[in-house]
Amino acid sequence: MSIEQKITSLREELRQHNYNYYVLDKPVISDYEFDMKLKELQALEEQHPEFHDPTSPTLRVGGMVTKNFETVTHEERMYSLDNSYSKEDLMDWEKRIQRILGNVDVQFTCELKYDGASISLTYEEGQLVRAVTRGDGFQGDDVTTNVKTIRSVPLQLKGDYPPKFDIRGEIVLPFEGFAKMNAERVENGEEPYMNPRNTAAGSLKLQDSALVAQRPLECLLYSIVGKDLQITNQFEMLAKAREWGFKVPTIAKLCNTTDEVLKFVEYWEVHRHELPYETDGVVVKVNNLRHQDELGYTAKSPRWALAYKFKAEQVSTVLNEITYQVGRTGAITPVANLEPVLLAGTTVKRASLHNADQIAKLDVREGDTVFVEKGGEIIPKIMGVDFTKRPADSRPTQYIAVCPECGTLLVRKEGEAQHFCPNDTGCPPQITGRIQHFISRKAMDIEGLGSETVELLFKEGLIANYADLYTLTKEQVMPLERMAEKSAENLVNGVTASKQIPFERVLFGLGIRYVGETVAKKLARAYKHIDALMTATEEELVAVDEIGERIAQSVVEFFAKDENRQIVDRLKSYGLQFSLSEAQLENQTDTLKGQTFVVSGVFETLSRNELKKLIEDNGGKVASSVSSKTSYLVAGANMGPSKRTKAEGLGVPIISEAEFLEMV
Repeated sequence: MSIEQKITSLREELRQHNYNYYVLDKPVISDYEFDMKLKELQALEEQHPEFHDPTSPTLRVGGMVTKNFETVTHEERMYSLDNSYSKEDLMDWEKRIQRILGNVDVQFTCELKYDGASISLTYEEGQLVRAVTRGDGFQGDDVTTNVKTIRSVPLQLKGDYPPKFDIRGEIVLPFEGFAKMNAERVENGEEPYMNPRNTAAGSLKLQDSALVAQRPLECLLYSIVGKDLQITNQFEMLAKAREWGFKVPTIAKLCNTTDEVLKFVEYWEVHRHELPYETDGVVVKVNNLRHQDELGYTAKSPRWALAYKFKAEQVSTVLNEITYQVGRTGAITPVANLEPVLLAGTTVKRASLHNADQIAKLDVREGDTVFVEKGGEIIPKIMGVDFTKRPADSRPTQYIAVCPECGTLLVRKEGEAQHFCPNDTGCPPQITGRIQHFISRKAMDIEGLGSETVELLFKEGLIANYADLYTLTKEQVMPLERMAEKSAENLVNGVTASKQIPFERVLFGLGIRYVGETVAKKLARAYKHIDALMTATEEELVAVDEIGERIAQSVVEFFAKDENRQIVDRLKSYGLQFSLSEAQLENQTDTLKGQTFVVSGVFETLSRNELKKLIEDNGGKVASSVSSKTSYLVAGANMGPSKRTKAEGLGVPIISEAEFLEMV
């Protein structure tokens, strides 16, 4: 046997042993034998670098150091899931599905919701080429070097895999491995880690991949995205992924009714504690991928999936003090400062009390023993008061009347739950909050500038609004605390680089109340230039798709203020993008303005998403179900019969893909 054949043979053997141990959990050789074979391969590879293979099992040990994790845009967005906490939520969700799909038989795939760090793995020709964290769903950090050290992530696939696809899953830290890590830390006199989820997420951002390799991380996969996958349903997708070499939990179940789904939920709510990983619920998905395609997405979540969350863990503790925070919009949030208590793996010291009505409803008072749980197991909230333990001298909570930061009299508009500080130009947390929003990842994404630095720059009098960022010099920034020459340079360069951020994100960054990411995109597409938007009336704004009276009023009020107009003028003079780019404008028309389309079925020339984009680029609106307001139903192959029947009943014209393309 030649050296090359020996190396190839060892690699194949070790890959199989790796798969047996980490994916199937059925090792056939001892750890010692495996290590000896790995050392033999390492020695041969060092002596013969000409036979290098990026998928070699020896790369699992790590060793590469990543100083900065590159930001990568996901080819297919990673959506978050809508949450459900009751049988009623699940039944309502099923009704919404049936309303869109019509009266068709719908199957559901139920999978456990593992609590870890979301990851997207890209494979080309069967090899792992990239691993990217979820980030904000649109873009995340490239952590490929670290993920390659995780033994359950295949570097080379087997079987009939597609030429290119992304597979999504969770990086988790099993309880047993987490306990061992903490035992070692305590023995070394170090603080133990608080919970497996945060430790798994933190592991992915360690600079030294050799340290990541020492952690017993696992990767559980659940979703494949890509073109021409030749897969028809979610349950089949899970089976295919297993065949290709991925670790896919076998607990998933195919259910024909919501009653079967609820039985699955009820079983695992009790038995989840027998599992080796943290779980916080069940993900229910419409099984048929064509149905998934038909159901589509809202701005944040797929309509075809729902996370049914297990009941949150609840504890009791003492509420020591109620304090008040001022947000960037001036909204006042009362905060319960608690006697520290361990809840769902983290120490909780504070919880939101939401607003004055919530405090009055629960009759929460300082000194009370309160029941705390994590809403969706993320944000701690107070659920009630243990009145048997209320102190004898207890007094009802009087909600504050003036801003705790600037002393301005608070206001509360009719129909709104929160109190507001109206001093938006003179209240420090509002000023710094707006700047922090402006520099955030989804807005201007200014590298080298964080929330603490914004506070410092404001405190030192170097900035009073976000336009001032563009006048900062390295010499001004360097004397600041914890700021060296290189970091000052990075900050100034990051500010300069942000001038290339597209219009819709600049608009979102301005921090206009109620104008989130999706609304900013709608407004940018509708008005194309900031000058047109600044002069728009409420009536004109309401005419834009999905812009209601509240948003329209807020936009008009924002641009009616001289200080805001002056800041926009300054930002324009510094070179920020305040109009759609030529590339964006090139394909935009008003051809379909005022018309609403429903897209259904499978198409030959364009994908369903490409068709929807074409409708929006030409001024039209896309709806998910046929109604009297529908202008056209664009019908492809395998369209659900109920949509056709409804369209015919309402007299809605049904057109083909070719007829639609002629229109635009």
